[in-house]
Amino acid sequence: MILIVGLGNIGNEYENTRHNVGFMTVEKIQEEHNFPEFKEKNKYFFTKQDNVILAKPTTYMNLSGEAVLSLSSMYKIKPEDVIIIHDDLDLETGRIKIKQGGSNGGHNGLKSIDKAIGPNYHRIRIGIDHPRNHTPQIDVVNYVLGKFNSEEKEKISKAIEKISKNYDNIISKKFDKIRSNL
Repeated sequence: MILIVGLGNIGNEYENTRHNVGFMTVEKIQEEHNFPEFKEKNKYFFTKQDNVILAKPTTYMNLSGEAVLSLSSMYKIKPEDVIIIHDDLDLETGRIKIKQGGSNGGHNGLKSIDKAIGPNYHRIRIGIDHPRNHTPQIDVVNYVLGKFNSEEKEKISKAIEKISKNYDNIISKKFDKIRSNL
């Protein structure tokens, strides 16, 4: 069983914000790969098809680990079979990087997941850039909770599309093949 979790925050005010690219990506995968509609459980929305679960935590970003732990425990999924899709301030907008384990880079969602299941899961990082590169006077929290401008939205849409097109490689954990397709 593979668990793919897109990180984000629930609520209309957070739709299409930088911090919600994980949600946006699993929604695209759900749509393009004919998963059933998401159903709400205690700490997450989820959908399941074959041996793959797509999930969106409803715990807000800082408590994402609660949802990941709940799902991985229920389905007996090992951390190395968990794939987290999330925003990354340290990558330029639309750039994608994949890694397993390592530092959480100060990302509160990843900190929570590290605490819940340890750091040995896979991460698909989608760049949202850092505000210091554009608007230094805006703080990081307001930046990540802000909406994309039209240029950023186009780059993010392309990144999400690339990830969705690599769905078969993702669930097979053929990350080197994905890297060559980016």
